[in-house]
Amino acid sequence: MTQPYPGPGGPQPFRQPYPVPHRPGPYQPVPYPVPPRYKPLRKIAVVSIVLMGLTAVGAVIQTALMWSSYDEVKRFVYGLLSEEEIDRAFGSIAGTGPLLNLVSYLLMGTAIAFLIWLWQARENADFLHSPLAPRPVLQQGKLHRHANGWVVGSWFCPVVQFWYPLQIVQDVTFASEPPEQQGVSRRGHIRGLLYGWWATWTGFWVILVGGGAFAVIAFVVWIVRLVDAADTADQTGDYVDIYDLQDFMVRVALSVNIAFTVATVLLIAAGVAASLLLLRVTQWHHDQATMPPPAVAPPEPPQYAPRYNQPGPTFPSYRPYQG
Repeated sequence: MTQPYPGPGGPQPFRQPYPVPHRPGPYQPVPYPVPPRYKPLRKIAVVSIVLMGLTAVGAVIQTALMWSSYDEVKRFVYGLLSEEEIDRAFGSIAGTGPLLNLVSYLLMGTAIAFLIWLWQARENADFLHSPLAPRPVLQQGKLHRHANGWVVGSWFCPVVQFWYPLQIVQDVTFASEPPEQQGVSRRGHIRGLLYGWWATWTGFWVILVGGGAFAVIAFVVWIVRLVDAADTADQTGDYVDIYDLQDFMVRVALSVNIAFTVATVLLIAAGVAASLLLLRVTQWHHDQATMPPPAVAPPEPPQYAPRYNQPGPTFPSYRPYQG
């Protein structure tokens, strides 16, 4: 028996001409996705609505305090307050600080409760469109235009925060409508609630953020103009005429009060629209999740009709053999 020539370098090590397939290790179960399930929304919806109401009440009280102190602000700017009145004014301002913080905390709590409701409502919409629902509504295509992470992230991401949250709420509302009322969420008062809520909520934040930035910039401009007027008076030896600067600050204070009042009205309107929308979607979910499955009539037994009772023209016939 002959052996292959080992070559000039002596015997070569054995090399596998083909890749060795990976041998699986011990058996590991394949993780299956968690099936969707229904979560009641009434409690979290009630908490959200109550927090919306408390936030609106706090904003109204804050607006009333701002308007009640407007005259004192004018007198303070024009230098007409005594030392006692100035101390009292600063005390009232310090007293309204905790109330303003309370409104901020209530607004933050309302946002958290609403996001919890929105997340669970989205999961319920997936459940209602799954085979596990009592009366599944099978819909072609995707129910939601954005991934689950955008339910929270869309409110804080710049630029897209002006339309992504609306689209997410729209998708949840559209997927929650009863199967016997197809299209009801895309017209009528539901459509008005959706767009009315988003318009007033966006307007509230634009005025709140824009008004705060305007007040800060106006105060900085007032300080700069006051320092410039003082330097000019030192160079010329004249008195400092700050009447125009005082009038400017009074107009700024009036603008801030008006802007906060408009923002409060928009906040109340947004709270009412959001509350009605939460109640309607919550009721839709409850009705669809608790309704009994449709009754299915048992199949009727088959009716047999033997051919020999009613023979057709091709039915074979027999007769006795005649030899």
